[in-house]
Amino acid sequence: MTPGPKLYLIRHGQPQAGFGEDPDPGLDERGRHQAAELAKRLEPLGRLSLITSPLRRARDTAAPFERLWKCEARVEPAVAEIPSPGRELAERAAWIRRVLRGRWTELPELYQDWKAQLVAFLCGLRTPSLITTHFVAINAAVGAARNDDRMVCFEPDHCSCTVLEQRDGSLRVVSLGRERPTRIG
Repeated sequence: MTPGPKLYLIRHGQPQAGFGEDPDPGLDERGRHQAAELAKRLEPLGRLSLITSPLRRARDTAAPFERLWKCEARVEPAVAEIPSPGRELAERAAWIRRVLRGRWTELPELYQDWKAQLVAFLCGLRTPSLITTHFVAINAAVGAARNDDRMVCFEPDHCSCTVLEQRDGSLRVVSLGRERPTRIG
């Protein structure tokens, strides 16, 4: 088995608002500081392929890497946050709190397809890549790598770095990022 490229999955920095408070918040001051510190810490990796979710909090997290590496992040919908039903923010927050306690196979096919597309995208990358993404997306990738059907396999902190590696068309966990319980607001 020949290892493939390493994938550095970065959970976005601390946002200005929670999942049930704003559909697309940017980072707050602490989150911007977290992202800048992470970019400095990961600078020794050298310039990697830089990919970001289209959501503001992930794009804001990618910004220090763009400045450091003098490049523009590729915006990729496949690494966006899990789609949520309904448009009401309170309904959205209640929905995510409920589903995070369950398993992927308990969800409608739409969500299982979303996870499959995310994993297929990650497995299709051919170069070492740094990807700014979201809590559920990172859990979906780790779950696929570990054959774990739970929605939450671990709780990556804001600006934590989870490293995966491709191997023979699948994903393998190299290391999990720093953990911290997440409050869904």
